Amino acid sequence: MNHKTDLFHCPVEAVLSLISGKYKCIILWHLMEGTQRYSELRRFVPQATPKMLTQQLRELESDGLVHREIFPVIPPRVEYSLTEFGQSIRPVLESMYAWGSRCLERKGLTVNCSMEPLP
Repeated sequence: MNHKTDLFHCPVEAVLSLISGKYKCIILWHLMEGTQRYSELRRFVPQATPKMLTQQLRELESDGLVHREIFPVIPPRVEYSLTEFGQSIRPVLESMYAWGSRCLERKGLTVNCSMEPLP
């Protein structure tokens, strides 16, 4: 596990160091729905280049939030899922979504992203 959180003594900074990244929250959000293949994640984050999506997934994996499983078939199949540690971020992301939705509403804006309320 990457220990970049060791650099912080503030809990909020520790969380932000793990989930900050252009697409990390969106990736985690969709993995909360269940295991996803790389191609499915690409559909959820179409604005991300393949290189950027791969980089964000590798960082989440390195930080112990995401598990990557490679199946030895041709062509290779790769699936991503949340680790137990990764699943523990759910209430944080749900709170961020709710708070952000209220902020947008105050400005007269509507939610317009691939993140939708989770069941």
